[in-house]
Amino acid sequence: MPKDYTHEQYWELYKKLPEELKEIIFSPKTAGTIFDICKRNSIKGDKISEISRYIGKVLIGVLPPDELQETLEKEVELEKDLAKRVTHEINRFVFSLAKESLAELYKIGVTTIEEIPSIKIEAVSPLEEKQNKQDIYREPTK
Repeated sequence: MPKDYTHEQYWELYKKLPEELKEIIFSPKTAGTIFDICKRNSIKGDKISEISRYIGKVLIGVLPPDELQETLEKEVELEKDLAKRVTHEINRFVFSLAKESLAELYKIGVTTIEEIPSIKIEAVSPLEEKQNKQDIYREPTK
């Protein structure tokens, strides 16, 4: 269960956030996205505001993103499959907008394209491959 913070402590944490995260936290688009995700998954009433609160905790830096699903299961009392679906959609439509900022906030390693080692692949044409193999279904000819 995430630790409880005072209103003042949240504001202090908020002030230290990158602008990208500050914008996402108070964006009407973010609120609409969360509402749409909940609606698609038949979540209603107070559970929507509870889910929003935990998403805010992730964005402000007090709940690691990889603990969101478990938190939704325990604190919001969502079934495991439902919590998994909601978390997947939140990752896709909300957290992905600030992937680098969240990675920095939680010191999560994010691999960029430049960091991926290049792999040399030698192409072999299907004809060459076929010629190099012995066909076990053919009868030998003399």
